Amino acid sequence: MKPAIVNSPSDTQVEVVRSFDAPVSSVWKPFTDADLVRHWMIGPPGWSMPISEMDFRVGGTYKNVFRNEANGFEITIVGDFREIETHSKIVQDERHLIGDSADDTSQETVVTITFQETDLGTTVTTLIEYASIEARDEALATGMGSAMEMGYGRIDELLVG
Repeated sequence: MKPAIVNSPSDTQVEVVRSFDAPVSSVWKPFTDADLVRHWMIGPPGWSMPISEMDFRVGGTYKNVFRNEANGFEITIVGDFREIETHSKIVQDERHLIGDSADDTSQETVVTITFQETDLGTTVTTLIEYASIEARDEALATGMGSAMEMGYGRIDELLVG
């Protein structure tokens, strides 16, 4: 499997494209089931996701808490589902809460995930729209593409198992 490809189609966007050797009905499930999200979207080694909650419907919310097991530091990602087209598209907004702070100081991003089935499997394209070029550049500097590929590799394992 080829690793995820990271592009910047505009000054405020990041696009991540990854293909999976499975039909769209199988690839869709890890993105829409909180128990499966908890297993693949955990970040680099040493991190866990103790909380993954999802009300998967238009207008529903989600919350994912990432924890660094070495020092207990947490990052929480929350948002709302704006649009859902089964086996085709998910549009959601996203905000990051860092550490113990209850302050939501992050700028909202809009994430559009599309699923395209072909004879070779399913291609997932994630388009993230940031509020500014600075926010986009900060996200790219975190190594987000590598982190996303780690998660996608875990999806590959889920699809085989």
